[in-house]
Amino acid sequence: MDYTVSESIRYFDDFLIYFGVAIALLVVFTVVYIKVTPYKELELIRAGNTAAAISLSGAMLGFALPLASAVANSINLIDLCLFAVLATVVQLVAFVFARMLMPGLSDDIPAGHVAKATFLAAISVAVGLLNAAALVY
Repeated sequence: MDYTVSESIRYFDDFLIYFGVAIALLVVFTVVYIKVTPYKELELIRAGNTAAAISLSGAMLGFALPLASAVANSINLIDLCLFAVLATVVQLVAFVFARMLMPGLSDDIPAGHVAKATFLAAISVAVGLLNAAALVY
């Protein structure tokens, strides 16, 4: 088959729209997550707190995985946004679950306890992977 450049970039505008919306949703998720957690991740990260960087990075990856699945499988932008809301709720529930498993987590992240931050990040990514897989159906 012969393809022309115009056929190759036919859906470039769709790519830009979905990519732009996905980036905006990631930013919104990050802002919501930072507002919900009892500590100020960005301030802690700016101060060099590795634990805060690990935990926030895990949450962002845990959200981005199902978001990527939603981008690949959604039928329109409304569908994408609905799945993003679901992924946000799932990540917030994962945070609450991690706090129940590790009492004192809200104090340990600001204190720089990397082990607990790594465990929180792992929970976030694992839940995000499962969420992403479930979005395919």
